[in-house]
Amino acid sequence: MQFGLDFNLVEELVAGVDEVGRGPLCGPVVTAAVILDPARPIEGLNDSKKLTEARREALFDEIREKAVAWCIARAEVEEIDQLNILHATMLAMQRAVEGLSVTPRLALIDGNRCPKLAVPSAPVIQGDAQVPAIAAASIMAKVSRDREMQALDLCYPGYGLAGHKGYPTPSHLEALRRLGPTPIHRRSFAPVRAMLEQVSIEVEVPTSVLLV
Repeated sequence: MQFGLDFNLVEELVAGVDEVGRGPLCGPVVTAAVILDPARPIEGLNDSKKLTEARREALFDEIREKAVAWCIARAEVEEIDQLNILHATMLAMQRAVEGLSVTPRLALIDGNRCPKLAVPSAPVIQGDAQVPAIAAASIMAKVSRDREMQALDLCYPGYGLAGHKGYPTPSHLEALRRLGPTPIHRRSFAPVRAMLEQVSIEVEVPTSVLLV
């Protein structure tokens, strides 16, 4: 993989930051911050979505071993519903950078905006395909969240969480209609909110019914 953009990435203590899980109907949004070690290069870093699951898993372990520092953080479903998904994502990114065991000199954020940080930062559109540290962060976040959704599939069988990871696939929407929302579903997301409103209407007792 050839990375573009010259951000003086040969310098140490540049953190890459990325997220996974903005689109799903359930589960947390997960972020990661990674500071790579120029002396210990990692081959094959790329946007996590372009890698096979097996390759992501292998790189996850290699990043943990070779990075100067890494941190995986999150915003919970309740925070997503309270703040909205954008602000919850920014909060999770902030937590990831603040959780690093080494303070970076610069944080490069995948996307077009940055969270509020105590260190200098810059957004990089499609950064997970251009900046190695961001690619590493995308892998860390995705593997971590995928593993959690596989575990949650055992807690909430019937929704297919291990397969679609909470994204609004036809099978997930059908399961949601059939089984109703779980505690890990995001109430502020339209399909879940509509389902809750429908259930509320169905159980409402008509005012014309008199108790005798």
